[in-house]
Amino acid sequence: MLIAILSAIGVIVVIIIAHELGHFVTAKASGVKVEEFGLGFPPRLFSVRRGETLYSLNAIPLGGFVKMAGEEDPKAERSLASKGIGTRLLVLSAGSLMNVLLPLLLFSIAFMVPHDVVIGQVVVEEIAENSPAAMAGIRAGDTIININDKEINSTLDLSRYIQLNLGKEITILVEHSDLSQEEVKLVPRWQPPQGEGAIGVAVRTLEPTIVSQSEPFWKAIPAGVSQTIETLVLFKNGILSLLIGAVPMEVAGPVGIAQIATEVAKAGVSPLLEFAAFLSINLAILNILPLPALDGGRITFVLLEWARRGKRISPKKEGLVHLVGFFMLMGLILAITYKDIIRIVSGDSLIP
Repeated sequence: MLIAILSAIGVIVVIIIAHELGHFVTAKASGVKVEEFGLGFPPRLFSVRRGETLYSLNAIPLGGFVKMAGEEDPKAERSLASKGIGTRLLVLSAGSLMNVLLPLLLFSIAFMVPHDVVIGQVVVEEIAENSPAAMAGIRAGDTIININDKEINSTLDLSRYIQLNLGKEITILVEHSDLSQEEVKLVPRWQPPQGEGAIGVAVRTLEPTIVSQSEPFWKAIPAGVSQTIETLVLFKNGILSLLIGAVPMEVAGPVGIAQIATEVAKAGVSPLLEFAAFLSINLAILNILPLPALDGGRITFVLLEWARRGKRISPKKEGLVHLVGFFMLMGLILAITYKDIIRIVSGDSLIP
């Protein structure tokens, strides 16, 4: 348990540092004065100065920050706001960019590390009436061989490739009970009736076998790139599903994320790396949203300046917007954290 907890904390810290390094490196390279690089939020626990930058460890473990001179004020010496629009957009978006690039490494390592994989035949047990599967001719007892030429070895594989292709026509190769094979085409639904699923089948993995796999680096790296792209597509589809009300919203704060990471860490190094990659992409998307105090909120002000042909919103007004946004964000995090603590005390988990 202690190793799992420390491992969970480690991956969260790596994700935060990667994000802040994106801002730090691009700011330094652009000639912007970086006053402080902080892990966590004040009050300050420990700090050391190297050159013009203070490096600090802080008490509130809700993220990190890079404090740059004049983030809203172009009159400050070597300020971020005094730089051109392109430079500011690069510095502000670099954190999210790092959180998208980090999963390329994490997924690749996860493929190279020996990990357990479930392999078996995915058999259809039930078909919902008038569902895409029923209309395509899939029958109970059929074995699903592949989807769009991607081999299906478990129900997890099936679910993943279905979710990747919501609203798109897919080709499924099935094997009937008489051992004949047939290719059928169907379109997974965005909003299926409750309990039916996107294509309308209930399945199970027949005679599942757990095998240990690891890939050489020349195969793991392309697989890591592919996995990152697929995860981005899954995020996009997940957000669209939330917007149309197809799935309920589940949120977790820092405590909830730490709980999930600890549980995942118990399953081994590879699952923890995959979760870290997933979390990193989640952080990238969250930070790029046009919300005050987040990177996306600051980017929005830069884009407004560009749309107004160089006319800035006053530093005082922009700073006030971000300050109010920060306190609202902290309030939301505290509310979610309270809910996380209640869930943990009651013995529940976000992992099904």
